[in-house]
Amino acid sequence: MNLWNDLKNWKENCSFVELSHEFSPQTTHWSGFPDMSSEMIFDYPDGFRVHKVTSVTQYGTHVDAPGHFVPGTRMLNEIRADELVLPLCVVDLSAKAAADCDYVFTAEDFKAWEAEHGQIPAGCFVAARTDWSKRENLDNADESGQKHYPGWGMDALKFLVEERNVAAIGHETSDTDAAVSSVKIGYVGEYYILEQDRYQIELLKNLDQCPATGAVIICGFPRGVDLTGYTARCIAVCPKE
Repeated sequence: MNLWNDLKNWKENCSFVELSHEFSPQTTHWSGFPDMSSEMIFDYPDGFRVHKVTSVTQYGTHVDAPGHFVPGTRMLNEIRADELVLPLCVVDLSAKAAADCDYVFTAEDFKAWEAEHGQIPAGCFVAARTDWSKRENLDNADESGQKHYPGWGMDALKFLVEERNVAAIGHETSDTDAAVSSVKIGYVGEYYILEQDRYQIELLKNLDQCPATGAVIICGFPRGVDLTGYTARCIAVCPKE
């Protein structure tokens, strides 16, 4: 087997879609976290340029390891390398999210997707496309400060884990759970998916540039010892039409 030939084919016949936000103080992130900051500690007169960066682990487009919510479960350094390259299924829920900013994804949404595109394969990455990343204000807070954005319902997550055995999930919002749901019942969806020893990527973008099936997602982040998450660089390798 010569993977160089496969890579050459990818470069010639596929598009590489950036799924991550840039990393800067202006990067969208959960409102409870401070902006990242950087300080130049060496510059070119010293022979090289180096910055000291200060940031929370769950900043911008980021990975959540199971240990983010669940004590005693895997941290970043325990996520295997083969888990970072996965078949990608993109489920388009953008119309429902546009009609209802508090929309909660259901198992029926994914079953309807399967009726059109085929069964979700075991070991894949399922990304919920809502086009939320295109909004200027992702929190979408009302006058009282209550945030409004869509999220995963428990029946949808249980369907994907217990009946389809997916490896990971991703979404364009800053939380797994819909904002109005988490206020009422807590982050039950996020706890569940991480408790099942899956990881997730939050604050994805450009899912509208990916096909429903046939693409591969590649996720990169540091092997942080005892770290529950980190800013992630994710790309989708998509066949050109």
